Amino acid sequence: MPIALRLNFTDVVRDHSLKSIYAGGRKVGYQFDVRLSYYRGHFLSTIDELSVKVDGNEIAGNDITFCLRGREYGLAQLHDLVDVFWPIIEPATIKIFADGGLEEGEHKIDFHMIFRSPYMEIGKDTYMPVDSSGVKTLTLREM
Repeated sequence: MPIALRLNFTDVVRDHSLKSIYAGGRKVGYQFDVRLSYYRGHFLSTIDELSVKVDGNEIAGNDITFCLRGREYGLAQLHDLVDVFWPIIEPATIKIFADGGLEEGEHKIDFHMIFRSPYMEIGKDTYMPVDSSGVKTLTLREM
């Protein structure tokens, strides 16, 4: 893969967005919001890599859900979502399903995402990769 283009237009991991997820009265995970760090939105099908580390621990892909406008998608679905557009001003929510979730306090969120810019062809059937990753320490506070 060629070196990815990196344009820092905004913080990717959004401040004050770390929250616990509850189901049936049990903590079943946590979530945080991200935005594209680019000058325009893109279709979800252009996402080639998406991974998350929390406090240095890699999260399994099948425990990550990408949420946009109230719809939830598994990582394996993203490639096929040619008609779901992610505008740059709209945050997406990343849900991590882990029994017991996270403890209250500070947590280092390392969000890695590479998407391809479909209008920037750099070779035959090869498009410019764009790095829209971010790392931030967020605080989880139970209400």
